Amino acid sequence: MSVDDEELERIRQRKMEELQRRLAEEEARRQRELERQAAMRVILTPEARQRLANLRLVKPELVAQLEEYLIQLANSGRIRMPISDEVLKEILARLTSGRRSIRIRRL
Repeated sequence: MSVDDEELERIRQRKMEELQRRLAEEEARRQRELERQAAMRVILTPEARQRLANLRLVKPELVAQLEEYLIQLANSGRIRMPISDEVLKEILARLTSGRRSIRIRRL
């Protein structure tokens, strides 16, 4: 085997390892998402889940934060489940209050 062949084989090996690592990361991400969805089915009523799905289209980062918060509350037993749409609206109002402050100053 020549030096070029050896170098080519090392490059192929590195590429294969990188591809396997990426596939493992993607699979782990998919698994976390499935677990999150299962938790939301237990924690939220269908109407509340629909509200969250609609909100995800506009503010995905807010929904991710809210889901983490709800999972923490459910795991610690600090909320009654399932959470209705009305209760979810109240939680959303508390999370978003103070976040928006638009100032228009005219000189």
